[in-house]
Amino acid sequence: MIRPSALRVEDRVIFAGQAHTVVAFSGTTIRLLSDAGETTVVALSYLLAAEDFELIGAAPAPRVESVGLLEAMPEHVVAAAREWERHLVEIETGLPPGAAADARPRPEYDPMTQTMAARDKAKAAELTAAGSKTGVRTVQRMRARYRDQGLWGLVDTRSARAAKPTGHVDERVLAAAVRVIGAQTGTSTGTKSRAIRQIRELLDDEHGPGVVELPSRATCYRLLEVLSKGRHTFGSAVTRRQTANKPPRPYTATTAARPGEQVQLDATPLDVMAVMDDGVIGRAELVLSIDIATRTICSGVLRPVGAKAVDAALLLARSTVPEPMRPGWDQALAMEASRIPHQRLVALDARMAMAAAKPVIVPDTVVIDHGKVFLSEVFLRAADTLGISVQPAHQQTATDKSIVERTFASINTLFCQHVAGYTGRDVTRRGADVAERAVWSLPELQELFDEWVICGWQTRPHDGLRHPFNPDQATSPNDAYAALVAAAGYVPVALTGEDYIELLPADWRAITDTGIQIEYRTYNSAELRQWAGQSSGVTAKGGRWEVHHDPYDVSRVWVRNHHGHGWITAPWTHHTVVGQPFADFTWRASRKIAAQRGVDDTNEMAVAVILAALLRRADTGPGADRVLARTRTAREMTNHLPAELTVPPSAAATVPALPAGTAADEESAGEESGAVEVVVGEVVPFGMFDPFADDPFADDSGVRR
Repeated sequence: MIRPSALRVEDRVIFAGQAHTVVAFSGTTIRLLSDAGETTVVALSYLLAAEDFELIGAAPAPRVESVGLLEAMPEHVVAAAREWERHLVEIETGLPPGAAADARPRPEYDPMTQTMAARDKAKAAELTAAGSKTGVRTVQRMRARYRDQGLWGLVDTRSARAAKPTGHVDERVLAAAVRVIGAQTGTSTGTKSRAIRQIRELLDDEHGPGVVELPSRATCYRLLEVLSKGRHTFGSAVTRRQTANKPPRPYTATTAARPGEQVQLDATPLDVMAVMDDGVIGRAELVLSIDIATRTICSGVLRPVGAKAVDAALLLARSTVPEPMRPGWDQALAMEASRIPHQRLVALDARMAMAAAKPVIVPDTVVIDHGKVFLSEVFLRAADTLGISVQPAHQQTATDKSIVERTFASINTLFCQHVAGYTGRDVTRRGADVAERAVWSLPELQELFDEWVICGWQTRPHDGLRHPFNPDQATSPNDAYAALVAAAGYVPVALTGEDYIELLPADWRAITDTGIQIEYRTYNSAELRQWAGQSSGVTAKGGRWEVHHDPYDVSRVWVRNHHGHGWITAPWTHHTVVGQPFADFTWRASRKIAAQRGVDDTNEMAVAVILAALLRRADTGPGADRVLARTRTAREMTNHLPAELTVPPSAAATVPALPAGTAADEESAGEESGAVEVVVGEVVPFGMFDPFADDPFADDSGVRR
């Protein structure tokens, strides 16, 4: 209806708060002359985009119709608006829309002979005669709205009103309901009747008893339904808390362009029951690190629930040092293969080859939560040593490390549910005999998980992982690593075995003639023996030597050679009795069992024998002694004498009292013994020493000799 305004020489414009005159054009630039006589050259796009730009005296430019809004309106409302548009165009131009080229205006609407006021009066009379009573003022108002808003200004606004979900409820009731619903986030799920009672109490406290009247009970229920929509106020408490923890900012995908650019760390209990060192069934905790760019599981550490700072630090060490480069890894793997009572996923040689092919990713940045494990000094110092930037996620914001959270769900689906002892993700999905099915010990479960990572996860195409050069193709972590390394143009140099030792926990110990002692374990070797009784030269530590050990394999330690270079490897002196790697928490469990049996828990050989039997029992599963093991660990075992001793009267003076704990061991005998008869004068030969027996010091009758 109105042609767009044009900018010409000598036009007057408002720019930068002043009136200017257009004096010249040059390409896309315009020369302006202000009323103060100052000349300005400005780009056309910059001039038109200025907030205060205005073309003085020009007709307003037409507005683009709100087509989207019109489509949401009923058809009869849009038709009425278009009918009004036809009449208004005729008033303005003299001809209705779509008129023929040779058409002439009707006399009452001819702009050449009739004023605008006369045309408005004629249109009002025409509409009234047609049956729609219309005044001149109405015609003028509709014409002004059409000029300002276009066709949308002619729409009946009653049809454009938005629905009011809460109806006509008192605003005070509405505000109280919103506050009550917000307070339900951290509480246990209740019913709507409880919420109504809380709303009533809140209104009475704020406005006085009975001042604000509640609507009917049905209206209150509908109100709560509307206000709690999508918040799960009266549903699952877990879902409600998770929904409330969602960040208000827009979601953005976590992306990385090269391996190690960002690695996410987290810990969670694994949905598998395992046989712990004392024979009791329990869940293990998985501490995991995953690379964002390639979805490679850099490392995963399994331990009893309650991860420590050293576990997180060890996670970094295992991530940055390939398995074949870790000190003694091949020997440890061979020993594990000799004791695992099941068919391996892959042969030992293939296991070593695939472990060597697994990508080694050195992180640039690690994303952690606010758990004390990751915020500990041990972990932060290890990250600082490796030059890794630590980025804490926001509090209660799982979306900041969504990749590792989703990986835990994938591990449950692809690994845990296929392992004996699978618990399901919650109690509603748990079987009736989960504890009966648990057969794997913690070291075996760790071995199974490591094999699954290199055989299953790393070679399996992931739907959420796309090839960088072919987005339509799902790819595996190994293939994604190969592609991204080629695109990055460099390969990170992995740490060495000595670097791995540097990242392990350290103690300071003296070297004696017997070696080094850590938690009543003695370590010695021929190379270490030559430094017995000598000072390390580190005066700050009183001449003691720096000793590093792996908490998950304390069968050997590494001593820094302060008078030379490198490390001195010292194996545990009683390792031949055990014959396999073991963790520090397994050693502590063995000492606890020794103390419960009345054996000196500082006696290294005695604890080693119990440790061997403990590892054997963990390998074979709980068996028939599960109930007894649970009973034994549920109560505190005290040193006590046998309930009854039968001794011949003639020998009573010559038989000394048995020390505490010398009765037949309840666990090795399978049941608690009653009276034990001690025969005097009979020579009882020593039996064959069996280090794997539950009590190697007891004979066939259960009595220690």
